[in-house]
Amino acid sequence: MSVSYIPEKTKVRLWGKAAGRCQYKGCTEPLWYDGLTKAEFNSAYIAHIVADKPDGPRGDIERSEILKQDISNLMLMCDAHHRLIDRQKVDEHSEEVLLQMKKEHEDKMELLTSLTEDKQSHVLLYGANIGGNKAKLSMDEAIQAMLPNKYPADKNPIELSLSNSSLEDHEEFYWKMERMHLQRQYKDKVEPRLKITVNHMSVFAMAPQPLLIELGRLITDIQPAEVYQPHRDPDYWMWEADEETFDYQIIRPEIKSEIVALNISLSASIDNSRIYDVLGGNVSIWTITIDSPYNDFLRSREQLQKFREKFRKLMNAIKKEHGQHSEIHLFPAAPVAIAVEIGRAWMPKADLPLKVYDQNKLNNQFEYTLEIN
Repeated sequence: MSVSYIPEKTKVRLWGKAAGRCQYKGCTEPLWYDGLTKAEFNSAYIAHIVADKPDGPRGDIERSEILKQDISNLMLMCDAHHRLIDRQKVDEHSEEVLLQMKKEHEDKMELLTSLTEDKQSHVLLYGANIGGNKAKLSMDEAIQAMLPNKYPADKNPIELSLSNSSLEDHEEFYWKMERMHLQRQYKDKVEPRLKITVNHMSVFAMAPQPLLIELGRLITDIQPAEVYQPHRDPDYWMWEADEETFDYQIIRPEIKSEIVALNISLSASIDNSRIYDVLGGNVSIWTITIDSPYNDFLRSREQLQKFREKFRKLMNAIKKEHGQHSEIHLFPAAPVAIAVEIGRAWMPKADLPLKVYDQNKLNNQFEYTLEIN
């Protein structure tokens, strides 16, 4: 424990850098009030990284005297973690470990306190059962993905998920119920707030692709929003730097027919024979794909924007080729963010209606689910 006098100005600076919270990694306990009784008082300890005495924890015969009042050697801590680093587990808390904790905490507090109003974003969470699996969405993971570009405008997310649903996506009633619930939740929870408080939304969704497309249709591209993508390796939602050079490829149909299909082969390849099995052999099949479709290819904002641009051009080309009275049978195998962006990019007054299909694992084939019109 510290025995040295620390100037009041140094204490105030340390409190400011720590934002009044424990600087032990993962703690951030507020040190100006008691969470149980709500009584306000100073419960902080000022800990030395290099002890103020040579025989103290991490002490040094020369540096202890030099650093005993230096703010770079001081950390604000709760009682439990002060005791942990100085008494109970000294060997596990080297100077290097504590300096890294201090840096990470102070960098984070500086970032959070410098955020301006234009970086506020309301977190929207939407999940629906995928087969027998329930969607798992976390506000903490959402915040991690948003920072430092955006930060939550509210501590509570806008939650659109249907809780405790026992329906699975191979059941016919599933699509009608989930779509109706999504539309009503959006109308009740989102639309009123768009008129008053919501200037930007950060969208985190896990659901069968037809419902993700419907969610995108509800949001539209008029409403400022950013759609995030869950990654499998590593397991998080953060966008990465755009390092991979690739483009989306458009494959035109081999025949011209009154029946038009769009094959989106991105997270997996959909063989055209599977579309013929549903619609018959006389179909004009347009395809948008990449060189090697796989389920974790979408890593950056730039890749998502490139898809949006390509999709808009494709909608115009299909309408020009087949006429304004046609409709598009949509067979998607796409990352969740792209599925949402399909709905956002689709223009109700300009584009052809979309009849959306989904893979029914029980029947091992695509089946019609809903129409975007």
